[in-house]
Amino acid sequence: MDIKTVIFIGPQGSGKGTQIEKLKEVLEARDRRRVVDIQTGRRFRALAATQETFAEDKIAATLNSGILQPDFITTVLWGRAMLDQLDNKSHLLIDGFPRTVGQIPDLDDAFHFFDRTTIDVINLATPEAVVRARMESRARLDDTNDSIEERLRGYREATLPVIEYYRTRPNTRVHDIDGTLSIDEVHTAIVAALALE
Repeated sequence: MDIKTVIFIGPQGSGKGTQIEKLKEVLEARDRRRVVDIQTGRRFRALAATQETFAEDKIAATLNSGILQPDFITTVLWGRAMLDQLDNKSHLLIDGFPRTVGQIPDLDDAFHFFDRTTIDVINLATPEAVVRARMESRARLDDTNDSIEERLRGYREATLPVIEYYRTRPNTRVHDIDGTLSIDEVHTAIVAALALE
C-alpha cells in the first residue's frame, strides 16, 4: 500500500472528524505503518479549554463566535503536530487546514519536507441546510446560531477556493463525496475513492 496523505475538506458538520476516525481504522487494520491524524479544530478547542494564557483566552473568546482563527496559529498547531508525530513512512490524515488559500504554501512546504508527493483531497460536499441542522443538533457550546452562520460564511468565502486550488495542483486527486449520505455510505465512498477496497 502506498503511503496516504489525505486532506478532508467540507463545511463544519459535514462529518470530517467521524470519517477520519473510520478511515484511520481501515488504514491501521490493513497496514502496519502508523497513521498520524491531525485535526486542528480539536487542538483549538483544547487550547480554549485551558485558558491559562492571553492567546488561549482570546482563542476561547473567538472560537465560540465561529470566526476563522488566524493563519499563524493554525500553522503553529499543525506544524507542531507534524514535527512531533510525522515521518516519511506514516499515513497522514488532515482536518481543519488549509482553510484558506493563504495557508496552502506552508502546507506545501511541509509536504515537501516530509516527502509527500501525492495528495488526496476528500471533499465532503454537503449542503448548508444539512450541516446547519447537524450542528444545531450536536449540542456543542460553540454551535450557536450566530457562530454556525459565521462558519458557513467563512467556508463559502475562504475554504471553497482551496478546493478549486487543489483541483489544479499537480499530483493531487480531489474526490467529491456526497456528504448527505449515511455515515457508512460516505465511508464506503471514501474507501473506494482511495482504492482501499
